[in-house]
Amino acid sequence: MLTEQILSLLRALRLTGMADALERQLTQPTTHAELGFEERLGLLLDAEATARENRRIERGLRTAKLRYAASVHDINYRHPRGLTKSRMASLIQGDWLHNHQGLLITGPTGTGKSWLACALGDNACRLGFSVRYFRASRLFKALEIARGDGSYARQLAAIARADLLIVDDFALEPLSARNRNDLLEIMEDRYAERSTLVTSQLQVKLWHHTIGEATIADAILDRLVHNAHRLELKGETMRPPVKTEP
Repeated sequence: MLTEQILSLLRALRLTGMADALERQLTQPTTHAELGFEERLGLLLDAEATARENRRIERGLRTAKLRYAASVHDINYRHPRGLTKSRMASLIQGDWLHNHQGLLITGPTGTGKSWLACALGDNACRLGFSVRYFRASRLFKALEIARGDGSYARQLAAIARADLLIVDDFALEPLSARNRNDLLEIMEDRYAERSTLVTSQLQVKLWHHTIGEATIADAILDRLVHNAHRLELKGETMRPPVKTEP
C-alpha cells in the first residue's frame, strides 16, 4: 500500500494522531531510520493516544465554559492571602472529586476566588471529570428561562450529570423563593454523588441569611457545607489599580 493510501486510510478511520505522526516520521527519515517496526509503531500509537486525550480535554473545556483560562500551574502563592502550596497540592490531586466532596472558596473581592475556581475546573477537566461553570445569577436566570421554554427538567439533569459544578459569586444578593427551590433541587441531586465548588464574598456563616426561608436554607446548607473543604482567602485585592487620566 502506498504511503498516501495509508495516510488516507488512517484519517478515514479517524486515527488523525497516527496520521500526523507518520507524516512527521516521513519528513525526518534519518531520525527514525534506526528504529525497528515495533518502536515506530509504538511512537505512532503514543501520538494517537495523546491526540485523543487533547481532544477530550478541549471538548471538556468547551462544555465547562470557564470564566477564565486559568491553570493550577500559574497560582500565585506569594500574595499574602492564606493560600498554601500544601493545601492546594491536595486539591489539585483530585481526591475530593473522586470522593464527591465539595469546596467552598470565600474571601474579599479581588483575592482571586473566581480565577482559582476556574483553575481547579481546568484541572478537573484534565483529570477526566466533566465540569460546568455558572455565575450564580446566570445559573438562576438560565433555569428561569428553561421553565418558560419547557427545558427545565433537561437543564437540571444536565447540571446533575456534571462531575463538578462551579457556582461563582454566590450570595451577592438575597435569593428569591424560586432561586431557593432551584438550588435545593440542584443540591439534592448532587449530594454525595457529585462535587460542587462555590465561591462567595460572604463567609459561609452568613449564607443562611442570604438564602432566606430558614427551613429551606437549612436543607441547602446541610447538603452544601457538609463534607466540604474550605478555602478562606484574606488580604488586599490582587487586581492592579485602575489608571485614571490626568
